[in-house]
Amino acid sequence: MRLQQPDRRSCGAAALVMARRLALPRYAGLVGDQASFAHEVSTLHRRLTSLSDTAGGWQVPWPRALGTPPWAVARELGLVTGVPYATRSVRLGRRVWPHLAVATPLRPVAVYVGDRLLPRHVVLVTGTGADGAATYEPASGLVAAVASGRWERGDLALAGWDRPWLVVSPR
Repeated sequence: MRLQQPDRRSCGAAALVMARRLALPRYAGLVGDQASFAHEVSTLHRRLTSLSDTAGGWQVPWPRALGTPPWAVARELGLVTGVPYATRSVRLGRRVWPHLAVATPLRPVAVYVGDRLLPRHVVLVTGTGADGAATYEPASGLVAAVASGRWERGDLALAGWDRPWLVVSPR
């Protein structure tokens, strides 16, 4: 089933709703069609860019038009999985695959991808194997296997973006 982000700026929230669906089967049953998914994504996006996070803790507000800030993604993934997450840069020759190899459906890894100038989109890696990384791409609403070499070369072609910028993974 395709579950797509409802607008151009909510890819981070869509990835987080998908992470919650993977971790909580009961939640997945409640958010099982595009309409309920879009509603959850929009609600979460507003929360992730506001003064308080989903647990009620204080956070730095962020303009919604700029998408989802990495620190909010790390905090939310930590709340969903019960383990702390950290944001790491994978630009300037740093290897990305070792950070992705830890991904599982219960401990997914969010990746900010973009062009050579800026990160522009968030995807969710839900596991790795011989075929590459199972990657939920919110713009299409599909999961694709992205080979490790494509991650390392910056040849991703995920929603038109090629280069990994930031990885939000378990510490």
